[in-house]
Amino acid sequence: MLKDMTLGQYYPGNSIVHRLDPRVKLMGTLVFIISLFAFGSVSAYVLATIAIAVVVANSKIPLKYILKGLKPIFVLMLITVLFNLFLTPGRVVVRFWKLAITVEGIEFAVHMAVRLTYLIIGSSILTFTTTPSSLTDGLETGLRWMNKLHVPVHEIAMMMSIALRFIPILMDETDKIMRAQEARGADFSSGGLLRRVKAMVPLLVPLFVSAFRRANDLALAMESRGYRGGAGRTKMKPLIYRKRDYAAYITMAIYIICMALLKTFVKIKINIV
Repeated sequence: MLKDMTLGQYYPGNSIVHRLDPRVKLMGTLVFIISLFAFGSVSAYVLATIAIAVVVANSKIPLKYILKGLKPIFVLMLITVLFNLFLTPGRVVVRFWKLAITVEGIEFAVHMAVRLTYLIIGSSILTFTTTPSSLTDGLETGLRWMNKLHVPVHEIAMMMSIALRFIPILMDETDKIMRAQEARGADFSSGGLLRRVKAMVPLLVPLFVSAFRRANDLALAMESRGYRGGAGRTKMKPLIYRKRDYAAYITMAIYIICMALLKTFVKIKINIV
């Protein structure tokens, strides 16, 4: 399961998506996520599917690698779908004791499953095609206007970048600790769900110790290199928009316009019963 954690990892490549400005990819991810929740219809999901398929094809990232990142959040998605399925009032289809599955519950559960799946895929493509340093630069440059409101943009971007960078490192560290404890007789795979959760508790202490040690080493390394925050810092490779970036912005605008037109003029209704 831990090996399937791909969120936050960078997939090296030289595709057109990799070469896009990080500000463009951040804006594209934000636009895509907003469209999933703002235009919640069957026709909008069809257009979103086409859009995400085009981006995946142009990113040259294997589809299996992208879908592998959905495994760790499957339980969370399942719980969300079940809550919406049984706790949404409406026309009853099937009743189990005091629980009832309604038509509205089925529709809402399907909507949530599609939204969560596409949200994870869209966010994963952002991290797959953008290095942590480029992502930090994109966040800091894109949110520079918030400095006028005394918001520490550079520090926030740096913390997000470090957090993304540490996700795969901590996953590898957890896997190593699990293997070491399994060699000493620990069992993490047998028994029920509650027993397996309890078996994971001994992992927390060595994992926290390792995380704090890595954080301390990183702080010492940054301090020894003269890091004092974002004030007055310059960049070796400043971000510059190119023709492909402007083309990507135009494509985003066309995507949003098409979403609005589909929501207004195209009504596709799937009858559950």
